[in-house]
Amino acid sequence: MRISELSRRSGVPLSAVKYYQREGLLPEGVRSAPNQVDYGDAHVHRVRLIRALLETGGLSVAATKEVIAALDAEDAPLAETFRVAQHAMSTPRAAESAPSEAARQRIAMLARSQGWEVTDDNPGIDAAARALDGLNAIGFDAPDPYLDAYAAAAATAAAADLRALSSLATPDQVAELMVVGTILGDPLFAGLRRLAQQDVTRTLFPDDAKRAPS
Repeated sequence: MRISELSRRSGVPLSAVKYYQREGLLPEGVRSAPNQVDYGDAHVHRVRLIRALLETGGLSVAATKEVIAALDAEDAPLAETFRVAQHAMSTPRAAESAPSEAARQRIAMLARSQGWEVTDDNPGIDAAARALDGLNAIGFDAPDPYLDAYAAAAATAAAADLRALSSLATPDQVAELMVVGTILGDPLFAGLRRLAQQDVTRTLFPDDAKRAPS
């Protein structure tokens, strides 16, 4: 197919497809004539993947390149592919302050209390610790039951992720879902949490729910 057909079948504007090429995210097609390049189904799949990482996942071009490289690496251990995905998702979108050591230690203790085996450089530690610092800044010292509930929800979601991986047939499919699921799982979890919050609010604060606009 020509690049215009690639754009149509992938549902991505032609200008975006050309941008992906310029940035080195999309591999070249097969040159069948001096002025003609052909593309295949693999290119359609790759364009959709790039769009998901950049637009839905919110990754930078540099982080997306790292994820694509990890997916394209032959015989790469799944644990390494997963590590790349986690760090790509944690790439700062803006300047972020370092979390306090007290908050980091508390998150590390929470992980240990759940029986989780994690490395000290897991970006989730700093991300969760920054959230604790933000809560402390408004005078909310998150109690242990509050954090335990979040940990339980995270463990349930993580188990769902791994069960989904086990249903796939090929190593390439497993690696791709591991990466994309890690990156897109965050907005999925956040969106469902917002829906659940609205539902719980109607139960715990019925008068507020009645006053809230529908």
